Amino acid sequence: MTAETFEAATGDGPAPAAPDGKRAAEVRVAFEGLMQIRRLTNTDTDAPEAVPAPWEINQVVRSVALALEAAGIATSAVDAAGVRTTTGYRVSAGERPGTARVEWLGPPGSGAAHEEQEALTGCAAELGRLGWTALMYRGPRRRRFLEVEPPASARPR
Repeated sequence: MTAETFEAATGDGPAPAAPDGKRAAEVRVAFEGLMQIRRLTNTDTDAPEAVPAPWEINQVVRSVALALEAAGIATSAVDAAGVRTTTGYRVSAGERPGTARVEWLGPPGSGAAHEEQEALTGCAAELGRLGWTALMYRGPRRRRFLEVEPPASARPR
């Protein structure tokens, strides 16, 4: 018997499928663990849960994906052939080291492009609540995306 490790949904894999609310419980436990890491490592602030911990800063994509999934925001997914099957967020490495990129993607014809501003604004609000800096930009074909990074006070010097 092999133990599976928890991976937050980034939107580049299959839709998380866990029976009987098992996935929701796994996400909740992982997020609570993340908040505990913040409480234990951010001892130099009055609000340790409001600032990303060093562990998160070293794993920005995983941390951002966990924050979005824990907030109940829909994740995109792809099938075995790499074709997008659901509409939601996709988190990938940003152009600069230590950053993540959040896009709102869906299958062709899904209307994801029309939803992206509102959806990404919601993602940015959730990430901001958790201490991340999330700025919205327009990329190729005028599609919006978020660039997410830790606040200046939490970045390694």
